[in-house]
Amino acid sequence: MLVTTVSLGSTGATSQRHPDELIVEEPMSIQLDGTLVATTVRTPGNDYELAAGFCFTDGLLAGAEVRNVRYCAEGAASESAWNVVSVDTDGRAPAPRPRLGNTTSSCGLCGSESIEALCEWLSPLVDGPGMALDVIAGVPDAVVGAQGLFEKTGAVHAAAAFTPSGEIVLTREDVGRHNAVDKVVGRMLLDGSLPAAGFGLFVSGRASFELVQKAWAAGFSALVAVSAPTSLAVRTARRANLLLAGFVRGDRLNVYSPERISASASPPIAADA
Repeated sequence: MLVTTVSLGSTGATSQRHPDELIVEEPMSIQLDGTLVATTVRTPGNDYELAAGFCFTDGLLAGAEVRNVRYCAEGAASESAWNVVSVDTDGRAPAPRPRLGNTTSSCGLCGSESIEALCEWLSPLVDGPGMALDVIAGVPDAVVGAQGLFEKTGAVHAAAAFTPSGEIVLTREDVGRHNAVDKVVGRMLLDGSLPAAGFGLFVSGRASFELVQKAWAAGFSALVAVSAPTSLAVRTARRANLLLAGFVRGDRLNVYSPERISASASPPIAADA
């Protein structure tokens, strides 16, 4: 697409026409065992992961194994422009209860009947070995090299799974923050790598309640964000026993959950007694 870049200077404005790459966003309907459960606006790509991850983090699978993921439950996938994905458990998942409205690229929670309903099936995470502060601080820089879509367009979010040593093992990008997380969770689900105990989850924006809930559902031990969390996100992380760090930039970060950390700053973070 051609765009016009305008430069404002003391001698007046100059303009230049040049090609620019824009990120694609399209609606995608998610079905579980043939029932529509949600429609989200996403960046096409890794759609199977997104559909499976959404069904998992929303608690719709209830432990049922994903037997198949495919485009379009009926007819040719091309007829729906590759924008309908069906997750199948051979009927082993409970009869799905669809969200009341559509999700969007900015907020995957829209239409949920109750925030509590997304957490009531989850138990607090078991204490792990902890995660070093220097590892957490280094994660954003480690993810930068894997954000190809952002480098080209500047218009997408990233989510990444990382090990206790800070190794980035999986990165996904999407116009929606929650979609990027669901793609990471979905890939790990399909690979048989959940729960993600001991692993951390990185997100490139703010830490909303929903991202905390998804990290909790997937069993991650930590959620690391480059921006702020919301108050509900902090309360939920403390309820989940999930390590939540925000404003992780350079050599500074805020730890919101647990409520306090030990004075011995650099190996693992642990709650004060």
